[in-house]
Amino acid sequence: MKRLLLMLLVWVPIPLAISPALAQPGFGDEVKVSASAERTEVAPGSTLAIAVVLDHKEHYHTWPSLAQDVLPDEIAEFALRTTITPDLPEGITAGRIQWPEPSLNPVPALSGPNPTVDVLSYADRAVAYVPVRIAADAAGELDLSFEVFYQACDESQCLIPTTETVTVTLTVGSDGPASAGNDFAGFDATVFADPSAWDAPPVVEKEGASGRTFFGISVPTGAVGLALLGALGGLILNLTPCVLPVIPLKVMAISKHAGSPGRTLYLGSWMAIGVIGFWAGLGLLASFVTAFADPSRLFGIWWITLGIGLIIAAMGVGILGAFQITLPQKVTALNPKADSGWGSFLFGIMTAVLGLPCFGFVAGALLAGAATMPTSTVMAIFVGIGVGMASPYVVLSLKPSLLGMLPKAGPASDLVKQVMGLLLLAASAYFIGAGVLAFVSGNLDLVSKLPWWGTVVHWWAVGALAIGAGGWLAWRTIRISKKPGPSIAMALVGLVLAGGGVVAAASQTEHARHDFWVPFTQSLLDESLARGDVVVLDFTAEWCLNCKTLEAAVLSPDPVGSVLRSGDGIVPMKADLTSTKAAGWNKLSELGQRGIPLLVVYGPGLDEPWLANAYTADQVLEAIEQAR
Repeated sequence: MKRLLLMLLVWVPIPLAISPALAQPGFGDEVKVSASAERTEVAPGSTLAIAVVLDHKEHYHTWPSLAQDVLPDEIAEFALRTTITPDLPEGITAGRIQWPEPSLNPVPALSGPNPTVDVLSYADRAVAYVPVRIAADAAGELDLSFEVFYQACDESQCLIPTTETVTVTLTVGSDGPASAGNDFAGFDATVFADPSAWDAPPVVEKEGASGRTFFGISVPTGAVGLALLGALGGLILNLTPCVLPVIPLKVMAISKHAGSPGRTLYLGSWMAIGVIGFWAGLGLLASFVTAFADPSRLFGIWWITLGIGLIIAAMGVGILGAFQITLPQKVTALNPKADSGWGSFLFGIMTAVLGLPCFGFVAGALLAGAATMPTSTVMAIFVGIGVGMASPYVVLSLKPSLLGMLPKAGPASDLVKQVMGLLLLAASAYFIGAGVLAFVSGNLDLVSKLPWWGTVVHWWAVGALAIGAGGWLAWRTIRISKKPGPSIAMALVGLVLAGGGVVAAASQTEHARHDFWVPFTQSLLDESLARGDVVVLDFTAEWCLNCKTLEAAVLSPDPVGSVLRSGDGIVPMKADLTSTKAAGWNKLSELGQRGIPLLVVYGPGLDEPWLANAYTADQVLEAIEQAR
């Protein structure tokens, strides 16, 4: 629960009135940053090292640089890497940074049975070296500044990221005496004779291995996109018949209790936080499954994947009107007073609960589908929905006069439910198809009899339902709306939905029809490596959308696709993990990996295989060249 709450704190917006310094007493004492020069008097055209020192308080450590790929994937996804960004005057050139050797230190575990996990990070007195070169025409005093970005953590928490700037002053004239102390004992001076160390600027990237930094919080790029889509979905949920008529009543109730515009906004903001809290709670519920099970293996159990598909199908049929959720009378009778921050918070939770008869189908389907997602992705989706659903309450509390512009419940809100239902059926078709293929993949006799098009039938079901959702949205909007603007806008949205379904189905069909991958077996891998071939081994599965995205975007098209198909000493091999009985699972464990996607490149030019869970075309081509 502690780890899941940590994820919640990462995603749920915190009121700006709460000071970070108050939340973390002693903040700023955990790491002390300083810098010194190998010598402060330098001759024109000379070289020297600058030591940037991070002195860590006992039990604290900072994340290693992005240049040191030493973190496990589940930690690298969130770790805010230490960076040093030189800000140098004209006449000074910086080379490649030499980072300190990380050591094993405990950090909070995001999953698994243990509260902490040991990872490689900086601790005690960590010294990074920035080699610099003085221009031949440099003169006078030069101030060299270095912006140091880091996040301090101990075994129970990670503090707010910090950026500090340290400065070193050099006097250009003649070489002076070396600085006293042992800080430069670990510097490798051969860097000055290495041209490659000066060809590119130092690493200054503040992004994690697969994420970006937003307001000082590192999050996976994919999770950010899903959070934004979730927010859009949450906003749309307000248009359903159960929620739309309630919005003006709730806002007017808050205004009545507030008595002034400022307090109306205050109470409305707490109500919005209550709505977000409701969805975050659902996200925590879904995350429990992820925290105690291996998501990659769950999908390989055919009846779980098929069951998820059937649950989502039932939800889709229900939202189309076949049946509905009816809340107990005791629940609907609850009506907290919105005359205080706490009361408005509960008011927001009850607002979300009372909308369940209309969007409970969506929430249920999300709970089923999210059971196999990483915790970060689960929280991104659910909190995103909460933010989207809560946003009208903040806006209307800020300006209640906008209440008159709200659409009225009726055919339009019914249309929203119907389109949601069709899209849920499209999602169910994907899961059902993946479940059937997982079952077939576990039976060698069935696999041998399955035609190539049998692996993509469910994709055309997805495409057909997407076309139905887009077409119905466009047609019904034209019939309902008397204004051309909404009709044109919804027609475009419908076209995007329909086109997306067709493109996905066509792409998967083309890939299956012209599949150039050889099925993985250990004996075939050994034979290929004994011949001196380069083997590109792709671990994938029918239920792995990330795998399929990488295949379609990186591995199949040129330039990588043409190299893999060339047959020039290259063997493209696929380990299909759709079923838990697949032989590739043992190979995955042997490589020390847990989940997919995973691409592995073997070859005579590599002492150890090249592995990547996410990659670009250039990275794959470079790995193949090294493997040759």
